Amino acid sequence: MIEFRNVTKRFPDGTVAVDSFDLVIPSRKTTVFVGSSGCGKTTLLRMINRMVEPTSGTVEIDGEDVAAKQAVALRRSIGYVMQNSGLMPHFTVAENIATVPRLNGGTRRAAKARALELMDVVGLEASMADRYPSQLSGGQQQRVGVARGLAADPNILLMDEPFGAVDPIVRAELQRELIRLQQELDKTVVFVTHDIDEAFLLGDQVVILAAGAQRLQVGSPSEITERPADDFVAAFIGAERGKRALSVKQTPNGPVLVDAEGRTQGVLVEGGA
Repeated sequence: MIEFRNVTKRFPDGTVAVDSFDLVIPSRKTTVFVGSSGCGKTTLLRMINRMVEPTSGTVEIDGEDVAAKQAVALRRSIGYVMQNSGLMPHFTVAENIATVPRLNGGTRRAAKARALELMDVVGLEASMADRYPSQLSGGQQQRVGVARGLAADPNILLMDEPFGAVDPIVRAELQRELIRLQQELDKTVVFVTHDIDEAFLLGDQVVILAAGAQRLQVGSPSEITERPADDFVAAFIGAERGKRALSVKQTPNGPVLVDAEGRTQGVLVEGGA
């Protein structure tokens, strides 16, 4: 379990990125921070692995203040996936994935075996192991980034807008892969996005933030959709003017569900789920 206790972050220029933030992030679930640019969501994420230090307050993992842990060791124990993958261009795919196991003292052979194992987990062919990042598509690079984040078998996986730089088709594919991985691996995932649809798709717990990491609402996607905390949240999630409302449309092939803009969102199956 991760817990923020009255956390504030002020930068030297006087900017208050996070102001008196409290939150419990449950174990083995996906918690998504969502909000507009500059609201403090990435700052919150990076305080978990001490890439950013709070000005005041504490961040705890299983009841222990992360400030009491050695920063480098803490970071190596927590998976981290960033936008644009952040791969080292002069390392092969396998070498990128094997970075943390090698830094943790693993042998070259064991680290390579772990890299090949994780390539299969994230849907990359073993034949790509000796390629360099420049030889991969954007979606493949992000898969390598996810595999690298999982390489040390961390309990916690931090993901900072990892799918924001790929096209919509690849993004949807990567989102499905993350859902599959979470079902299989059962990690504590903290995910940052500015896309409310992505937040609702991936999150067990969604945290909607305003400037200064002000908590506007915390809950499951269903709870937030059914009971927005206020008009701002309703507008942010698209509930105003019935944007998220669905209706039935008859087609030659049977009834389908369409949204307020007439886009098909699903097919009604008689007697089925």
